[in-house]
Amino acid sequence: MRKNSVKNSRINGEVQRVLAEVIRGEIKDPRISPMTSVVAVEVAPDLKNCKAYISVLGNEEAQKDTLAGLRSAEGFIRTRLAKAVNLRNTPQLHFVIDQSIAYGVNMSRRIDEVMADQNAKKGEDVEHEDLGGTEGEQ
Repeated sequence: MRKNSVKNSRINGEVQRVLAEVIRGEIKDPRISPMTSVVAVEVAPDLKNCKAYISVLGNEEAQKDTLAGLRSAEGFIRTRLAKAVNLRNTPQLHFVIDQSIAYGVNMSRRIDEVMADQNAKKGEDVEHEDLGGTEGEQ
């Protein structure tokens, strides 16, 4: 089975859905942030390993605590995954913090700052042109 086959894509989507449900509703570990989401899942073609990319809204400490909580609950999560998704093998889970959402928000904020600076400079240029044009006519 190729890594990007239709079957593998469907398995990735189903595993992602089940992981999100389990993390959101079934795990009672206080270390896991309530603002945790499963961004993406990559199940290996042999169904032995699974990388789950997790996004946590909060500071670095909240991310580390959530990752530790998920790793300690891995057995429980695998059991729920095995019951919900009928696969030949239940994959070994590897949780990875995904920074793409935070990176996107940061880049968007920077773009907004640059645009605000450019608009402010354009406003200053227009004011200087208006003043210069009226002085030359007198």
